[in-house]
Amino acid sequence: MVADNAVRIERTFDAPAQAVFDAWTSEEVMRRWWHAEHDWETTEAEVDLRVGGEVRVVMRDPHKDAEYGGGGRYTEVDPPRRLAFTWIWDDEPTRTLIEIDFEESDGVTTVRFTHRGLLNLEAVRSHEGGWNRCLDNLERALAS
Repeated sequence: MVADNAVRIERTFDAPAQAVFDAWTSEEVMRRWWHAEHDWETTEAEVDLRVGGEVRVVMRDPHKDAEYGGGGRYTEVDPPRRLAFTWIWDDEPTRTLIEIDFEESDGVTTVRFTHRGLLNLEAVRSHEGGWNRCLDNLERALAS
């Protein structure tokens, strides 16, 4: 859903909330899924999991031999229920906010993801596509 220069996505994963939360905060697991296209790779993932700690990801497009990096600071860390952090791309000056809520029921976790503060509708559409592909990758990583 697109509204107010924000991307909102709800996804359900066949995994406990702690496993899904860990996938967002484990450098090793993030490298397996956090990239905007299915055939890209995550060359860098850094996590300092505490309020004020840094998060950073670098994705590599093998077709263009190009890298896209960004990062921010954690504003909320409440495992395994909620995670929030600021985000800014290396080549873009706009600081945004990512909020993720994890709700488990019978071993299945619903993730409510919001990325707000994007610059314009074009950025919202681009991020919506990229995040949906990332979450597809996450689903595959959790299943393996």
